[in-house]
Amino acid sequence: MKRFLLSLCALAILGIGIALWITRANTLPSDALAGLTADETRGETVFHAAGCASCHTAPGAESADAPVLSGGQRFASDFGTFLAPNISSDTTHGIGDWTALELANAVMRGVSPAGQHYYPAFPYTSYVRMQPQDLVDLHAFLATLPASDVPSQPHEVAFPLNIRRSVGGWKWLYMDDSWIMPADTPQLERGRYLVEAMGHCGECHTPRNSLGALDRSAWLSGAPDPSGRGNIPDITPASLTWSDNDITYYFETGFTPDFDSAGGHMAHVIENLSQLTAEDRQSITAYLKALP
Repeated sequence: MKRFLLSLCALAILGIGIALWITRANTLPSDALAGLTADETRGETVFHAAGCASCHTAPGAESADAPVLSGGQRFASDFGTFLAPNISSDTTHGIGDWTALELANAVMRGVSPAGQHYYPAFPYTSYVRMQPQDLVDLHAFLATLPASDVPSQPHEVAFPLNIRRSVGGWKWLYMDDSWIMPADTPQLERGRYLVEAMGHCGECHTPRNSLGALDRSAWLSGAPDPSGRGNIPDITPASLTWSDNDITYYFETGFTPDFDSAGGHMAHVIENLSQLTAEDRQSITAYLKALP
């Protein structure tokens, strides 16, 4: 009996150790941004491509050249309602005192400066593919935007999902920085980067499994709207049959070839895409057309 109890204790300690290792906060190396010089102008492009304003401006806020990223928008899901935080340049309620590395860890690893896991409602499962240079540039641009002293609001998530440490186990299972689609030309590589990484298109247009992870085998084939109202469309060639010019024009203006216009959250996406270069919008179109 004594040996059995000792063995049981040893197994329990081993199990706890493995669980703590799996659920740990996995951050970038301390020298991940070494030697990189910030470019504020490029950071503005990253800001638009990544859709930061779409989620982090206040509900109902009008678009502006210098948006106030005070947060507060609500995102319903099967796991609770998540509220976008204040990521303005305010040093108390925003992220004005964050270093570029702390921003990179948040965006690319889903880890806060305090070492806490962020919920994957924040699309770091896509941003994990971003280049460190883009985060350095984004950090410089965010510092130029207005500060807001509006406090971030807590997420509405019930036990046991409110235990942040458990998100580490979810990341261990599902966080994958590999690319979904091969790209064999510079244009497709750029399109892939914009769609799969910065633009995080798959976060809305791809169905999820019961634990909320993207079903990569059904990439961009459409998904139920998390709000419970309707569906987010399939944007693979199986359903998106518009011409290249029609798709690229839609990304610039929001107007469809059927004389309709983008609405809802997609209207904000169009606002972001319209700020990119024509070449970037064409690269996104080329990527979508090349999907199986």
